[in-house]
Amino acid sequence: MTEPENEFSFLPAQASDAGATGPLPRAERLSLALADGRTLSALRYTPVTATTGPAITFLHGAGLNAHTWDTTILALGLPALAIDLPGHGDSSWRDDAAYVARVLAPDVAAGIRAWTDGPQVLVGHSLGGLTAAAVAASAPDLVRDLVVVDITPGIDPNGGAAQLRAFFAGPTDWASRDEVVDRALAFGLGGGAREKVARGVFFNTRIRPDGRVEWKHHFARLAHDAAHAGGLSDSPRAERTDAVAAVLGTTGWEDLAAVTAPIALVRAERGFLTDDDEQQFRAHLPAARIVRMDAGHNVQEDQPRTLAALVQSI
Repeated sequence: MTEPENEFSFLPAQASDAGATGPLPRAERLSLALADGRTLSALRYTPVTATTGPAITFLHGAGLNAHTWDTTILALGLPALAIDLPGHGDSSWRDDAAYVARVLAPDVAAGIRAWTDGPQVLVGHSLGGLTAAAVAASAPDLVRDLVVVDITPGIDPNGGAAQLRAFFAGPTDWASRDEVVDRALAFGLGGGAREKVARGVFFNTRIRPDGRVEWKHHFARLAHDAAHAGGLSDSPRAERTDAVAAVLGTTGWEDLAAVTAPIALVRAERGFLTDDDEQQFRAHLPAARIVRMDAGHNVQEDQPRTLAALVQSI
């Protein structure tokens, strides 16, 4: 694949996908030093006519990064913030490999306080959805509305999420980004469009000094180590756990029950959630709104305009 000039070089093509015809928003990379020495990174998008800061904050899923929201944000046309969760994108990895909602929530809350001026419509996909619930429960002053995309606490880790575990359990480095694109297409990821998959791979990988390509996110290393635990006696025990199963714990129900903001669940028709998962969500949160969309698990990439319209209506 041809290397773009910078991480925002794709915005014109993404704006076309989003049906956005006006001037591109100002896009900037943000960085926040956390108290323990780690760094939290994010993207902020500001339309040229905007007079206020972001009122919508987006949190991505496991193995993704803030750029997964680009097209949705362009379709939205409003000031927005997209945060790289710890261990993903340009945010620091955690030494303890603890990528569960309640551990990630304080970092996200710190980012929202630093980069926005008021309560947010907080939109979280998958791991980001569970993290968003934990943020809304622990810092209600930061969240005006909560939108959870294609995730509920306690879903079966051997269901749809198993595909991601298998995908990331493969090699952790590659000769080229094209090899990563080929693997993603072989797993049926990215909707089958090579150009779209290549764009995602660019955002989610980096080139090491030795010329090899590696994943930016920690989940690939964790999944690989879990799959090959028998031969990794020198690996930290935390890195030999099943990171996907850890993400999908049931404590999220307690967080959702504590949320005072209005809640909406977006269920992807071809996503991770089953009818039983939806019924359980209704039983736990009868006042919540449930919206179905014709999309795979990554709704923000499959149906960015539809998701943007939903967020805009809140």
